[in-house]
Amino acid sequence: MLGRDIGLMALLFLLAGCGAGSQAPLLPSLTADAKARPEAEPDGPALRVALDGRQTYARLIQESGNRRLWRTGTGLVLATEGGRVMATSGAGEILVATRFTDPDPLTAPVPLLTEQVLSHRAIDLMAASRAPESMRFGVPVECQLTASPTPDPAILLVEEQCRATGEGRFTNRFWVEAESGAIIRSEQWIGPGIGLLSVEFL
Repeated sequence: MLGRDIGLMALLFLLAGCGAGSQAPLLPSLTADAKARPEAEPDGPALRVALDGRQTYARLIQESGNRRLWRTGTGLVLATEGGRVMATSGAGEILVATRFTDPDPLTAPVPLLTEQVLSHRAIDLMAASRAPESMRFGVPVECQLTASPTPDPAILLVEEQCRATGEGRFTNRFWVEAESGAIIRSEQWIGPGIGLLSVEFL
């Protein structure tokens, strides 16, 4: 597991571009002109991602089982497992890795309709500068997950209320296919000081 995390971290850094100099914005600004001429949806597998009212697309660049790497035109790189964002690079704060100590309750969302489930994971974080003093490894994250119906009976809304030790509290939301557990849309925390990242699988 550790070797896989180190390899993923190295690949994320390489793809995001680790050279010195100014960093591109996380997502392009949505000017009036951009709204009038929205970015074309890419061919092939892609994500529609949005943050603070700004939207762009992330294209699939690598796939291994249910683990995938995506990259936007501005250099934001996302690593997903299923529909979860497990690691990022290219933002103001880097989510280096995510490690679950329990099975992920999202893989079986229906029981969450009638009971709360507690989930634990550990995350590694660092600033975009990658300064050694900014690195925080093994940050404990404790979450409570519940599900509720949506107007579409085939889709459940799973809310995940979390506390990351030393990093604050946040709530992730996942719109999940009840039968398969596939995440079709989400709002996910990707680090302190950054808004929730909206992700839609196309």
